[in-house]
Amino acid sequence: MTPLLDLRHIVSPTVRDLVELVNLDNFDRLREQIERLGGCTEPVRLIGHTATVDTATGEVLRSYSTTDEPTGRLLTACGNRRASRCPSCSRVYAADTFQLIRAGLTGGKTVPESVRTHPRVFATLTAPSFGPVHNRATTANGSVRPCRCGKLHDAADALLGTPLDPKTYDYCGAVLFNAHASDLWRRFTIYLRREIAAALDMTQKALREELRVSFAKVAEYQKRGLVHYHAVIRFDGPEGSSEPPPGHATAEVLTCAIKAAAERVTLTITSDAVGERELTWGEQIDIREIAAFGTDAELTDQAVAAYVAKYATKSANASGTLDRALFCRPCQGRGMAPSAQTGVPVECRTCAGTGQSCPLPHLAVEQHVRQMIRTCWDLGQRPEFAGLKLWKWAHMLGFRGHFSTKSRCYSVTLGALRDARRAWRTEQARARADLPDLDPSTTLVVGHWTYHGSGYSPGEELLAAAVRHNRAHERQFRHEGEDRP
Repeated sequence: MTPLLDLRHIVSPTVRDLVELVNLDNFDRLREQIERLGGCTEPVRLIGHTATVDTATGEVLRSYSTTDEPTGRLLTACGNRRASRCPSCSRVYAADTFQLIRAGLTGGKTVPESVRTHPRVFATLTAPSFGPVHNRATTANGSVRPCRCGKLHDAADALLGTPLDPKTYDYCGAVLFNAHASDLWRRFTIYLRREIAAALDMTQKALREELRVSFAKVAEYQKRGLVHYHAVIRFDGPEGSSEPPPGHATAEVLTCAIKAAAERVTLTITSDAVGERELTWGEQIDIREIAAFGTDAELTDQAVAAYVAKYATKSANASGTLDRALFCRPCQGRGMAPSAQTGVPVECRTCAGTGQSCPLPHLAVEQHVRQMIRTCWDLGQRPEFAGLKLWKWAHMLGFRGHFSTKSRCYSVTLGALRDARRAWRTEQARARADLPDLDPSTTLVVGHWTYHGSGYSPGEELLAAAVRHNRAHERQFRHEGEDRP
């Protein structure tokens, strides 16, 4: 047992905690835990136990308990996809997204390589204009033109994406577009199949018997705070990627159908506060055919997969907003919470009845973003928009959808990739411990786990920072080696 140390002479709590950790009996095990997380910024702390039991005899073949850990709990990665919240876990998510997208373009991960011969395009659907904003428009030869305000903005200018006249900018329309972007995409996929059937002079039932439309998409925030979608859209046979589509289903047919479908999508919103609004896609719709890897074309399957994976780890904070919810947790944004004595709702003491975890005027964001957030909060209080829960998604500027989604038969799922990685790590751990390979059909794993909080202790954070530093150097050296001839 480790003797008690007199650390009162150490002023820094962080250094004091680190010294205590270093002097634990099994400090190497703790360091192994932290290194295994790969620099996760906010790991989950768990307490519990697990046992592997022989179902025939009831014999416990293997057991584990967190009481045997140096600190009495187990650290696991947070798994957050946002690079702003956890760069380490977001890189894993980006790598999984890259494999998912690439498998649907070149094959692999249960997808046949013949899928690269299927017609496929890379489409971008944008938001409409809700008022003129500062921008960096370019000419046909790529040179930058002056903005409408008469200035030539630098690429890092904070004015980019903000309204030229905030008083006339349609903030309600912008927030409602973000809130309904997922529904606009759903309607687009419905119209797309109808347009393809019309172009091929077929009924929709006959179309389903001949081909399938598969896609994978990610959402990206523009500087003006509005989302747009990047999507890989592909023709398959009726059973999915394992079958080729009919010869008359070409990339040209797919391109024309996407344009026609995007133009048809309309969603009408009626409210006493904002009147009647028609939400549509913007006029800027970019559709390009994806070339095979190894060709001289600029838009190859490899480039598309890398592009999509990059945006899968970004969030609304890329447009200058926040990556955390703004509603008060104790009262769930309602401003009222049940009294501990009577159970009658009273003003929440945490937020002083505002329902906000931080007053909107105190947010460290630009005025345009603050007005988007304020509009979300105001519209979210109205009964007709209660179902949108805009107060909950104010930090996302109203957008409530998933950042990356795919159709069922596009390629492998993220869950399958995670299961494969988990199985690989389990096998590696079994091999390192020299344990026998157990038959899952005759064994049962039972356990009980309790959430014990998130994050590191001060000393553990220093160890994790060292891991992040070393991993960053490893990535830098690896990239430099790749650049050398």
